[in-house]
Amino acid sequence: MAELNNKWQHFILSGEFPERRRILEGLTVEHATTPPAEGMHTIYDELWHADGWAQIVINRDEELDKKWANGEVFPLEQAKTQEEWDKLVEHFLGLLDKMIRFTGNTEELKKEDEPGWLVEDYVVSLIIHNTYHLGKIVAIRQILGAWPPPEQK
Repeated sequence: MAELNNKWQHFILSGEFPERRRILEGLTVEHATTPPAEGMHTIYDELWHADGWAQIVINRDEELDKKWANGEVFPLEQAKTQEEWDKLVEHFLGLLDKMIRFTGNTEELKKEDEPGWLVEDYVVSLIIHNTYHLGKIVAIRQILGAWPPPEQK
């Protein structure tokens, strides 16, 4: 099981591109809420969206799923404070940790959730979704001159 969990940790937290925590390090609320160009989402938009989808998939948040079905897939307002931004980052990272714990249950992963869809399929789909939005966050950081994050001391 340790080997399996290492595979999931690689996919969810640290593999193929910068560690997910590192991608979000050192951002101010100003960075997070500044549109990089007209018509583009902010970093806050991208992370809010990724966090929301993760809540729907991981927590089975049916109320949020209904909002998404009605088109509420990005925030109506930007974060106002550093604390609000930091809470979103920590919440998202907490959901990733919850995914790691969840993937330790191989029996649960092999259950069919819907015809033709295993629980594991939803986990893989969420990993792909997160990768897409985290990649966009890196690109926005580059545009804003906020990449790479400052080195940890």
